[in-house]
Amino acid sequence: MGKASRVNQTAVSDFFLLGLSDKPEEQPLLFGVFLGMYLVTMTGNLLIILAISSDPHLHTPMYFFLANLSLTDACFTSASIPKMLANIHTQSQTISYLGCLTQLYFLLMFGGLDNCLLAVMAYDRYVAICQPLHYSTAMSPQFCVLMLAMCWVLTNCPALMHTLLLTRVAFCAHKAIPHFYCDPSALLKLACSDTRINELMIITMGLMFLTAPLMLIVLSYVRISWAVFGISSPGGRWKAFSTCGSHLTVVLLFYGSLMGVYLLPPSTHSAERESRAAILYMVIIPMLNPFIYSLRNRDMKEALGKLFGNGKMFFLP
Repeated sequence: MGKASRVNQTAVSDFFLLGLSDKPEEQPLLFGVFLGMYLVTMTGNLLIILAISSDPHLHTPMYFFLANLSLTDACFTSASIPKMLANIHTQSQTISYLGCLTQLYFLLMFGGLDNCLLAVMAYDRYVAICQPLHYSTAMSPQFCVLMLAMCWVLTNCPALMHTLLLTRVAFCAHKAIPHFYCDPSALLKLACSDTRINELMIITMGLMFLTAPLMLIVLSYVRISWAVFGISSPGGRWKAFSTCGSHLTVVLLFYGSLMGVYLLPPSTHSAERESRAAILYMVIIPMLNPFIYSLRNRDMKEALGKLFGNGKMFFLP
C-alpha cells in the first residue's frame, strides 16, 4: 500500500455517511418519516419513564428495569438519528472523525446496555414466577441497583476500549461508509493498517453483548416454561405467562432482527440489508417498545391515565 493511499488517523478530518438513499427526490420523504419515528420514540419512552416514576405502585423491580430500558432506547436512537436528520436537512453526508468515534461509542454502549437489560428483565421474571416466596428478598432494591450498575460497567468498558483501539487505526483516502451511522465493521473496511485486534474486539463484544445475554434469556424462559406448565389450572398458566408476554415480544423482535443479518452467510451480506436491520433494531423496536409494554398492561395504562389526568405532561391546571 503506497504512502499516497494511506492517511494517518490524526490527519483524518471527516467520514462520509452515504445514508439510505442517494436519490435527491427521496430525501424529503426520508426526513419526514424518520423525524416522525424519532419524535414518537422519544415521546413514548419519556411517558413510560414519567408514568413509572410518578406512580408508587410501579416502584417494583420489573418497572425499575423497564424505566431504564426506556431511557436506554431513547439514548440508543438519539446516538444516530439526529445526525442522519441533520445530514438530510443540510444535504451533507459528512461526519467528523471525532463525531464518528463518539457516535460509535454511544451506539456500542447503549446497544450493549439494551441487551444486558433484556437479560436482567428475563431473570426478574424467572425469580417472580419460579421463586415467588423469595422474590422480595432476591430482588431487593439494593440488588436491582447493583445489577443495573454492573450492566453499565460491563457495557461501558468494552465500548470505550473498542473506540480507543480505533484511534490507532490508519484510514485510507476513501472514507465513505455505506450506512446512515458509523458502523464498526464498515469503518474497519476503510483501514490501511492492521486491524486484527479490532476484529477480535468485535467478536469479543458480540459474545458479551449478544450471546451471553441471549443465553441467560433462553435459560430463564426454559425454567419459566417448566414452572408454568407445572401449574394445574389453565387460568394460572395464562396469568403467569401474561407477565412475560411483553418482554418476550421485545426479545423476539430485537434478537430476530440481529440474527437475520449477522447469522446469515457472509456471501449474503450487503450494506442495504444491514441498514434495513439497523433501522429495525435501532429505530423501529425502540419506537414500538412503549406500545408493547403499555397496551396490554393494566398497571401501565392506569399510570399513564393518572399522568394525563393530573396534567403533569402538559402542565394543565
